Amino acid sequence: MTHTADNRAHLENKQDSAALIETIMGLVGQIKQRAEAEDDEERQWMVQNCGNPAATELLQDMTLMELHVLDAVGQLEPVNGITISKHFGIFKGTVSKITRRLAAKNLIRKEFLPHNKKEILFKTTPLGKEIFHLHQALHRQMKIGVVQFLQKYDDQELQFLARVLREALETSWVRPESQNQMNE
Repeated sequence: MTHTADNRAHLENKQDSAALIETIMGLVGQIKQRAEAEDDEERQWMVQNCGNPAATELLQDMTLMELHVLDAVGQLEPVNGITISKHFGIFKGTVSKITRRLAAKNLIRKEFLPHNKKEILFKTTPLGKEIFHLHQALHRQMKIGVVQFLQKYDDQELQFLARVLREALETSWVRPESQNQMNE
């Protein structure tokens, strides 16, 4: 192959790579939009699988963050707001605001320690526990779906995907030069 032919092949490969990168970026954006839209699909699944009209009504108005905080209380109860904040990476002020709303909806209750009237512990009410268990069932259902989806790929493809996702978690999209320095 001549030097000119080598340059032409290299340029074509760069163009192919650029087109693939653009395609991947577009797909990642579409996946993000779909994940945001799936909040409605998840809520519909929970409503369809809920036999309690009171819980169904509450589910219609609950935010995703309320579900996450209720889930945290259900997993860790009795639990204080600081533990929820640290364990799940939710700001303390957000936890405080949401726990007030969940208590007003009778999904959690506040308890005080006998010798410490400042620290508030949260526990789920029977209604809150019902929604918590329904939310856990949703996550089990979603895991089944993800496993079924990924089973169509062979081990080599799954290892590649795991590597890409691990590296994506470690990469700054805003400062890609810092990633280059880390690799040197």
